[in-house]
Amino acid sequence: MAWSPAHVPDQSGRTALVTGASAGIGLQTAQVLAARGAHVVLAVRSLERGRAAAARIGGSTEVVRLDLASLDSVREAAEEVRERHGRLDLLINNAGVMFPPYRRTEDGFEAHLGVNHLGHFALTGLLLDLMTSVPGSRIITVASLAHRAGFGGFGVDRARAATGRRSVTAYGRSKLANLLFARELQHRLATAGAATASLAAHPGLSPTGLWHGDPPALLRPVVAAGLRWLAQPAEQAALPTLRAATDPGVPGGAYLGPSERFESRGVPVPARSSRASGDVAAQAELWGLSEELTGVRFVCAPAIPEAAAVCPVTGARR
Repeated sequence: MAWSPAHVPDQSGRTALVTGASAGIGLQTAQVLAARGAHVVLAVRSLERGRAAAARIGGSTEVVRLDLASLDSVREAAEEVRERHGRLDLLINNAGVMFPPYRRTEDGFEAHLGVNHLGHFALTGLLLDLMTSVPGSRIITVASLAHRAGFGGFGVDRARAATGRRSVTAYGRSKLANLLFARELQHRLATAGAATASLAAHPGLSPTGLWHGDPPALLRPVVAAGLRWLAQPAEQAALPTLRAATDPGVPGGAYLGPSERFESRGVPVPARSSRASGDVAAQAELWGLSEELTGVRFVCAPAIPEAAAVCPVTGARR
């Protein structure tokens, strides 16, 4: 039987944080989780839009302001969550930008990498110790089919580049970073014997607000045609994320996406990814770069003695 929201287990007593939850796929994800009994933290740039989304969702919700283009905002949001909650069951790193109106983030990072990866890396590190001892807790990072276009590798110069605002490659690189991060995080969590699992998902194609940026002129007809013939509504596009977050049969390290039309639409199933996304050396290299750029380090607090030499998990605040 095809997986659907009806398969989401009861989430009563669980707390989920969803970034970018005021619209699109994030809103749909939050809505299903709340309907199944979870308390959902909507982490959003606009408190006004977040409160409107919470009213639409119903159930048990709260709104926290989070601007992933500002590490100060990420730290403030994490502190607010920590003050309100002693544990977190689900962290869904969903928010993102594509062809944004600005070139760099507040901290001087190339916009795509800064928001889509570095902001979420920092948020995860700052909240991780609320999760590592919570049975069944999961971190879901939302990637994209575009990760296959993420050529060129990573480095400080590229991370701080003033170019890339309208670059498919820069966007793809940020989504490749999402996959590299999710897989390295799963390795570190599993090595340390943490109760938390890291997974990734991609939504296929969906005509959400993500497409309201400023793509290169030559790309616009392709985008229009692709959305017309291949896209699925946000309700369907949220299913890979929801399954990764809630299906106990899906293991840590999994990557889910739609099943049909080149993974652009359909029911959520295990997805394919590029060879680059499985590069173990690149995963570790990006991790080190991300710690350097954000100042958030996942320090040593192993859950089992045998993991003491690895020292990989609990997120430290600075």
